[in-house]
Amino acid sequence: MKAFLLKDQKHFMNQLLKSELFDRFLLSEAAIHGAVSCHVDGRMNRDFFDAEEFEELTADGSEYIPFSYFRPVCYELIRGKHTPVYLKFVFLLSPENARKTIASADCGLSDRDVGGMFLNFSFREGTMTLTTGISYRTFTADHTLDAAWDALAARFLTKNQISFDVQ
Repeated sequence: MKAFLLKDQKHFMNQLLKSELFDRFLLSEAAIHGAVSCHVDGRMNRDFFDAEEFEELTADGSEYIPFSYFRPVCYELIRGKHTPVYLKFVFLLSPENARKTIASADCGLSDRDVGGMFLNFSFREGTMTLTTGISYRTFTADHTLDAAWDALAARFLTKNQISFDVQ
């Protein structure tokens, strides 16, 4: 697990809310505290979607909504002249991308051994942080996958010109 202190907050928020950069991630949860507090559970509500739409959204085996679906709502909740007091977004790597990442790490684990690979973004007291994390379904003393996920997150930030310091 690594924590990245995000230095250019305006650029990051533009990337998060006004671009498609995070759209491929799944939204596990979100919290937005501004004039009111909004908490979102990213699990899809099956009853909301028609059968075809639900099958399309869950074709990869995930139960979480793609961030692209919820990003416009987040933008509307956050935009304005006041800075939110607190923000938290928990992004989950799609099952397909998690399988690819696990395979490329050559760590001896399979996707059945990993519950999720996460990027946790938070904004509190003027500080923006992005933290990596992996939820394991099995015990492992090997941290090869953790190191690979941390390095992939750093490359993702660098590639997208998001400046950071490692905490």
